[in-house]
Amino acid sequence: MKLRIFTEPQQGADYDTLLRIARAAEELGFDAFFRSDHYLKMGDVSGLPGPTDAWITLAGLARETTRIRLGTLMTAATFRAPGPLAVSVAQVDDMSGGRIEFGLGTGWFEDEHTAYGIPFPSVKERFDRFEEQLEVITGLWATPPGETFGYQGTHYRLSGSPALPKPAQRPRPPVLIGGNGKKRTPRLAARHADEFNAAFVDVAASSAAFDRVREASAALGRPRPPVFSVAQIVIAGRDEGEIAKRAAAVGREVAELRANGLAGTPAEIIDKIGRFAEVGTERVYLQCLDLSDLDHLELIASEILPHV
Repeated sequence: MKLRIFTEPQQGADYDTLLRIARAAEELGFDAFFRSDHYLKMGDVSGLPGPTDAWITLAGLARETTRIRLGTLMTAATFRAPGPLAVSVAQVDDMSGGRIEFGLGTGWFEDEHTAYGIPFPSVKERFDRFEEQLEVITGLWATPPGETFGYQGTHYRLSGSPALPKPAQRPRPPVLIGGNGKKRTPRLAARHADEFNAAFVDVAASSAAFDRVREASAALGRPRPPVFSVAQIVIAGRDEGEIAKRAAAVGREVAELRANGLAGTPAEIIDKIGRFAEVGTERVYLQCLDLSDLDHLELIASEILPHV
């Protein structure tokens, strides 16, 4: 089981804060550092100093870390055109020496689109654009050097693209797809994803989502399904007092976190990770909301990471 650190910078974190967390995660032995791709805070937080762009952040981290893998959960397909996005991700992958993992989703948070003037189409159109973006981005990366790429879709059309630059990882950086949809999501994951992520749902719901992707993969004749992963908020403490203090710092109740996340003593969290492993989970993204609490990362690294 690989443990990965997942941050939500739109809640209030500048680049220096993210760099400090990424370096700590690398030094402590975590497998990867991921961040969300959002432009607006959620809930009753200040959000100051304001949002940071995901791919600009990852470009900086690519040059200021050496081992840890870097990625997004998830880049919104509504935010960027697929051609320039393919260029950005390929460049950051090259800057990192081949450590980027590319999470792409439909986009879902309407308020951030309104706040920054980004069109927010219907669910169907967002899924249609998402599917076309997957085809365009992976097609650009797969085009051999010296050849050109073309695509004629409903929403995106490319002609005579040199399909450059190429990412450092060949044939491409790993592609992550997530979601709990019962029809299109499993099919798209089976067709395009190297990893499928079930975010913020319990073991039973994660297992059901994995089964849908397994079935879709078999229907397409794919020999093996994608790697399966989950994302869960984490609140660890050596005792009840420490657990309660960390829960309060992120505005959550301990009982709710125990039910809906990875919260409790290291032993409790290890046990729940084990239940996710039993249904096929190979990676866990630990959502860390208090980015000032490096002691939290150190506790997880020393008391949980060695046992999973």
